[in-house]
Amino acid sequence: MPSFPILQRSSEEKILYSDRLTLERQKLTVCPIIDGEEHLRLLNFQHNFITRIQNISNLQRLIFLDLYDNQIEEISGLSTLRSLRVLLLGKNRIKKISNLETLKSLDVLDLHGNQITKIENVNHLCDLRVLNLARNLLSHVDNLNGLDSLTELNLRHNQITFVRDVDTLPCLQRLFLSFNNISTFESVCCLADSTSLSDITFDGNPIAQESWYKHTILQNMMQLRQLDMKRITEEERRMASVVAKKEEEKKRESHKQSLLKEKKRLTINNVARKWDLQQHRITNIATNQDRKDSDSQDHCQNDGSTISAFPEETGSLDSGLTSALQGLSVTDTHLVEVEGDTLSLYGSGALECLDRNWSVQTAGMVTTVSFTFIEFDEIVQVLPKLKIKFPNSLHLKFKETNLVMLQQFNALAQLRRVDQLTIDPQGNPVVSFTLWKYYVLFRLSHFNMQKINGTEVTQNDMIMAERLFGILAHVASSELPQYHLISILGDARKKQFRYLLETKGKKPGIVNEENNDSKRLVGENTNRATLNYTTRDFYNEKLEEIKEKKKFCKMYIEDLVKEATEINMKNEALQKLWPQMFIELVRDAVVEIRNKNSYMKLCLQQITDQK
Repeated sequence: MPSFPILQRSSEEKILYSDRLTLERQKLTVCPIIDGEEHLRLLNFQHNFITRIQNISNLQRLIFLDLYDNQIEEISGLSTLRSLRVLLLGKNRIKKISNLETLKSLDVLDLHGNQITKIENVNHLCDLRVLNLARNLLSHVDNLNGLDSLTELNLRHNQITFVRDVDTLPCLQRLFLSFNNISTFESVCCLADSTSLSDITFDGNPIAQESWYKHTILQNMMQLRQLDMKRITEEERRMASVVAKKEEEKKRESHKQSLLKEKKRLTINNVARKWDLQQHRITNIATNQDRKDSDSQDHCQNDGSTISAFPEETGSLDSGLTSALQGLSVTDTHLVEVEGDTLSLYGSGALECLDRNWSVQTAGMVTTVSFTFIEFDEIVQVLPKLKIKFPNSLHLKFKETNLVMLQQFNALAQLRRVDQLTIDPQGNPVVSFTLWKYYVLFRLSHFNMQKINGTEVTQNDMIMAERLFGILAHVASSELPQYHLISILGDARKKQFRYLLETKGKKPGIVNEENNDSKRLVGENTNRATLNYTTRDFYNEKLEEIKEKKKFCKMYIEDLVKEATEINMKNEALQKLWPQMFIELVRDAVVEIRNKNSYMKLCLQQITDQK
């Protein structure tokens, strides 16, 4: 057993310091045996080398125990000190809070400067007012329930990243969190629910470096009187309120923009889905038609099961997405968006926007028009409206528009001007043609295009386009009989337009709205102008009309043939009967005039009867 020094004081010392004993800086390695001092209320062992608390269990009246700056590794030997109010164990080597179960009267507990990693075993200290855990190894703050009398909590110089349970402390007034690793207000948001907290410090944390730090703290913790050891003024509170309102407006606007972006995303996905279904239906209808044509030879009927694999849909997305977005509309089948100088149209329904009353400012700003998930044939029908509504549109973009043949580019010639053209390979098979760019440059040469798919157009490109497709325009305008007259009329129209451009015969103050169109037509080569595009719907209408005309002509020709056949049959019958008829005619004539007098009387009588 180790030997302990026995402490004995003289009578004079006991009289002078009857209730206290100071043994600081005595180079003690153990606690001495204190005999005959059961009346002690204050015991001071500061600045020694004590490694274990012992030999003080007999001091049951002890109220104040100071063991600051020793080498204690474990809290122990205090179970009998039920009257202890102040326990100072700062600057030791303690790793865990323990063995405090009987010290229910503790008022101050100082454990700063130790190696504690977790707050624990303090929930029973309902009378504790001050808890000092500064300069430890804490990474988080929690497990504070039951400390109903705590007014001051010192947690400076730890490694704390988040705080919990502080709002459950009804009497807490001062909280020191300086020099930790707190970086967001969300990690300490429970502090906003505390009604008693008046002083708090965050200096030395990453959060204190943020521009919004002070305003956010003051706005969320209105009861504070001091922040980072500085008194809060009414002007600071007012500024915090103003900034908070602005931040709230920004959040609402950000939330609104997020909803709009999400709605845009869902709408585009919905339009894309309908587009894919439409393309599958077209493909399957064509496939089934081919099958019917082939099966009709064998008198077999197609069951149409492939078409039924794509049932009609209303355009809504999955119900799970709808419920998750809590009322955000996902049933839109088209989208119209003006962003900067770009007008984006998604879905065929978006083409109806060209009938809106666009403001002059908005319409004038639009220089780029993007078409996505819209049949090119439908776009062709609104091109006249496009050049009127958006006169400054110079750049056209096409994505998923079913551009499948070079002839479709002919339709763009009716626009006022096109400087740039972007054809996305996705949904536009025409891009797979090697010479498609040269055909565009040839057919739309009067526009003097600057870029195609982001690539600058060079003079060599224009020369190559003319070499490749010049003969095509010549054949279309001169060799085909139906275009001979058009070519002649084209020259006449050129002269007429030149006359108009020279303002001859124009009344002063009147602007010819078709002046630009006239310039375009003059600039457009007549040969190229014969290269037109007929949409499928228009072609189908013409086809039906042609079928009706063919049917009528067929019936008319059949009637003519039938009538001619009947006339021919009558002629053949007449040829057969004519010799006999001629003989009878001659014989009757001879018989009648054989008696001349009788014949004359008969003729006179007939004349008289007629009168």
